[in-house]
Amino acid sequence: MPVHEGHDVVIVGGGHNGLVAAAYLARAGRSVLVLERLGNTGGAAVSTRPFTGVDARLSRYSYLVSLLPRKIVRDLGLDFRVRGRTVSSYTPVERDGRPTGLLVGGGERRTREAFARLTGSEREYGAWQRFYGMTGRVAQRVFPTLTEPLPTREELRARVDDEDAWRILFEEPVGRAVEEYFADDLVRGVVLTDALIGTFADAHDPSLRQNRCFLYHVIGGGTGAWDVPVGGMGALTDAITGAARAAGAVIETGHEVLRIDTDGRSAEITYRTADGEGVVAARHVLVNASPQELAHLTGDEPPAPAEGAQLKVNMLLKRLPRLRDTAVDPREAFSGTFHIAEGYEQLAAAHAQAAAGELPAAPPSEIYCHSLTDPSILGRDLAERGYQTLTLFGLHTPARLFERDNDAVREELLKSTLAQLDAHLAEPLADCLATDADGRPCIEAKTPLDLERDLRLPGGNIFHRDLAFPYAQEGTGRWGVETRHANVMLCGAGAVRGGGVSGVPGHNAAKAVLESLAGEG
Repeated sequence: MPVHEGHDVVIVGGGHNGLVAAAYLARAGRSVLVLERLGNTGGAAVSTRPFTGVDARLSRYSYLVSLLPRKIVRDLGLDFRVRGRTVSSYTPVERDGRPTGLLVGGGERRTREAFARLTGSEREYGAWQRFYGMTGRVAQRVFPTLTEPLPTREELRARVDDEDAWRILFEEPVGRAVEEYFADDLVRGVVLTDALIGTFADAHDPSLRQNRCFLYHVIGGGTGAWDVPVGGMGALTDAITGAARAAGAVIETGHEVLRIDTDGRSAEITYRTADGEGVVAARHVLVNASPQELAHLTGDEPPAPAEGAQLKVNMLLKRLPRLRDTAVDPREAFSGTFHIAEGYEQLAAAHAQAAAGELPAAPPSEIYCHSLTDPSILGRDLAERGYQTLTLFGLHTPARLFERDNDAVREELLKSTLAQLDAHLAEPLADCLATDADGRPCIEAKTPLDLERDLRLPGGNIFHRDLAFPYAQEGTGRWGVETRHANVMLCGAGAVRGGGVSGVPGHNAAKAVLESLAGEG
């Protein structure tokens, strides 16, 4: 096999993080080659038209933006925008035999009234303000560090400068603080959900994996706000791809990397295409894939297996369904995060059942409608006819539950998940679903095993492995992207400070490479 012309950097994988790294490095004058296995770039940050003959371009996998620093958007000159949501969340519940719920958003007065309507007093709203005032201050201090060299634990603690906040978020299971701050079961559940997105853990898990998940969900942008990507998530990938190419990076799709051979100073990357195999040389290699895939490519000992724990469902509706709680407009309820079966005790029960190898009897999930905030993802005809999208993200469904029969379990879980939603609707969701050109309902569901098959996410884990606290630990290196090979770095979600749609690992890997190249002269 001939060794083709060498590059300063070869990037394995064309997900959004790899593309961010490519854009930074190419803009710095380095020769960059990106090799992507699939026929398109973007990885999980893509938009597609999943329903035959229907002009609706949905964010198929990842779908909201919080952790993407504006610095990256500015540095790379990306033509990409997000829109905020006026409603943060709505959580329906039945109390005293009547449908009610908690609407968070629409202004302080409305939120205060919503808490009082649900709980009968202003106690919980006061606790809400204190708790999220605390996380907001932490966000302002921690988020800027994500694109800086890794601080030590003590440096980050000093930067937080709040011992109570440090204890709550970094040292004790977050369930303890949730129970100390809040008394209402529903309010507790709404708070806890940010600790469980794609993370299979109990509120009091001693590993603190739920704390790490919670931290990344409340620090985004320095505010914790989760915004809607205008044009869908694919708009971000397209913008980064364009910036990388404009700067001179070469991006090749349909190129599956098979092996990385390195002596720490130079490397050879073996790849396969439809026409055969080839080899390309590079001074540095960035791997925009999981730690498991990195180990496979380099021949190293693989890390512990990862496991995902979510159900992702995409839907297109002819109209939004009416709610049993008539005090709330569906257009408001679905514009934020619509929590289903996510009371505190319901979440605990669902986790216990899944840990015992059973599907949760009341599967918890959260839903939002992209098209209410950004109708541009719909064709003009659909938008004019009032069609809307719904995105559902289910919790506490670890990959192990699907191993006996992925297709059958997927259908069983989808049916019971939608039944939990229907319990709060004044009409069945099925009556609102649109149909595709073949007359089939516009709904698709993805389990962790589907994500492993389609995207090679290990165990379907959307973070590639358990998230890590954003400070230096043994072996993490200066930027959190280093590996045991001096010229091979990890720039995917499995890097320290990875996970979510952020571009942070790509930025940090590019910084590490540029520092290394500068040191080499």
